[in-house]
Amino acid sequence: MQLLALDTSTETMSIAVQRVVDGQPRVWQLNAPGGAQTSSQLIPAILDLLAQAGLAVGQLDAIAFGCGPGSFTGLRTACSVAQGLAFGAAARTPGARDVPVLPVDSLLAVAEEARFQGAHDGAPLQVLSLLDARMDEMYAGRYRHADGRWTRLDDFSLIRPEDLTPQPGWLLAGNVWQAHGQRLAVGLRGGVPALPSATAMLRLAPQLLAQGAAIAAAQALPRYIRDKVAKTTLERADERALAAHGAAAP
Repeated sequence: MQLLALDTSTETMSIAVQRVVDGQPRVWQLNAPGGAQTSSQLIPAILDLLAQAGLAVGQLDAIAFGCGPGSFTGLRTACSVAQGLAFGAAARTPGARDVPVLPVDSLLAVAEEARFQGAHDGAPLQVLSLLDARMDEMYAGRYRHADGRWTRLDDFSLIRPEDLTPQPGWLLAGNVWQAHGQRLAVGLRGGVPALPSATAMLRLAPQLLAQGAAIAAAQALPRYIRDKVAKTTLERADERALAAHGAAAP
């Protein structure tokens, strides 16, 4: 399959293009700093990778994007760029088929990245994916891999590090240890460092497409868990006052 995948749900901008060459898939990829730079760099980087692969957007079988959870701005950027590329391909070529859009759970991509890093021996694998959600919280999602397929075991959640309890037999994967490691229970202070990479999304795409997860560009939406994306000035001042009071207490 000829695919484009992009994820900007974290501070890393991840892009990958897959093209079939002589009957075999070949991948071009880019991982670069994201954040505030993403909006200006994402489209030029995508077009450059497509040019390297010798592909036009209209030749793609699907455009996969990390739909969340993750950075509020990053999710909107990835979704809008995926939509814009799909709409643009149809507009430039009258009568051309629409390029479908494939939303991919960012936490599922984390689980797949951990699996690909060799974190298991081929037996059924259970992964608890964790991404830093800022505001002293983490995004969490549970997945099981068996018989070459992933299954999401429950809906995403937003939790405080202190509220995460050990789950025997589960592999932890994500990016939370630097930000929240000391607030996690002792048995949870290590895991597989993994981000929702675009190459992981390419590997996930065949299963998701077979399950009918592709949608028309107009239907693409980010997946938010938290409606509130920042603390107010008053809330931050209250937190500082509580911290100061705790430090001063005997």
